[in-house]
Amino acid sequence: MKVAPLHKAFLRHTDRIRHLIVHTGQHYDEAMSKVFFDDLELPQPDFYLGVGSGTHAEQTARIMVEFEKVLERVKPDLTLVVGDVNSTVACSLVSVKMGIPVAHVEAGLRSRDRTMPEEINRILTDAVSDYLFVSEPSGLENLRKEGVAPEKIHFVGNVMIDSLVRYREKAKSSTMMHKLGVKTRAFTLVTLHRPNNVDTAEGLGKILTLFERIAFHSTIVFPVHPRTTKMLALHGMLERAEAMNNLKRVDPVGYLDFIHLLDNAQLVITDSGGIQEETTYVGVPCLTLRENTERPVTCDIGTNELCGLDVEKVIDRAEAVFSGNGKKGQVPDLWDGNAAKRIIDVLISKI
Repeated sequence: MKVAPLHKAFLRHTDRIRHLIVHTGQHYDEAMSKVFFDDLELPQPDFYLGVGSGTHAEQTARIMVEFEKVLERVKPDLTLVVGDVNSTVACSLVSVKMGIPVAHVEAGLRSRDRTMPEEINRILTDAVSDYLFVSEPSGLENLRKEGVAPEKIHFVGNVMIDSLVRYREKAKSSTMMHKLGVKTRAFTLVTLHRPNNVDTAEGLGKILTLFERIAFHSTIVFPVHPRTTKMLALHGMLERAEAMNNLKRVDPVGYLDFIHLLDNAQLVITDSGGIQEETTYVGVPCLTLRENTERPVTCDIGTNELCGLDVEKVIDRAEAVFSGNGKKGQVPDLWDGNAAKRIIDVLISKI
């Protein structure tokens, strides 16, 4: 979702820039990867590293080893990385050690929670980057406090929203709601993936309690990762989940199907950073099952509220939404679908 707008913006400057796409394989579900590439009209990657799963150390090391081979072969003038995953920091470290400048898209975001691997990835990537492209005002403040030279920092907006703006209309043709038998503003969309929420018996127990109570008011649509299903079985909770008639557990869905669901939901419950942003843009109330967020603008002026895994707080805020008193919000500055263009304009001006 972050690379697609950049790819399309680069295509307008083929006389100045040759860009190549590297798919590290960190997100290693090949079927889902193909769906997202197709939905976002991306070409086949120029390089596929196929690193797969593993511990953070194993995965980061494999990416570094394989990406170094790509850099030795291509000898690029710049490496552009996005987000905060292991691929982001791994490719950045390899590049800077080979003397290749790094541009970080979505720079400056901070949760202040160093138990999150993504927070470490963000801090390290920003520390070695030459171009820091910022999506919201908190990013500017964070980077300035960390002593980053002002000339490296560029407030450009949010490339995630670029994809949403471009494909929101196309997503209306999705048949996912029809397949699930749900109506507009009559269901709650849930996405959960963080280990402290879905990998422990305590976390899963609280989530199922939430589902049981919310299901009295709203059908729940839950695209669930196979690992979460495995955890439900491991902790003896699968039968409890299957007993809920108003809970629709479905396999992970593609980008267009997901945007269709998100745009039509009455409420979204998540622990994902990107979804906090997307719900703010489309104006759907969002309850985030985390104690902190690296995207505070979604809470300051958007539709997002932090609830942690506090069952009573989530239920209270969900009932407010169901009664028509959910949080209203507004779209942050520069979330207008043109962030990728601004990024490429900066890079072109430096050539």
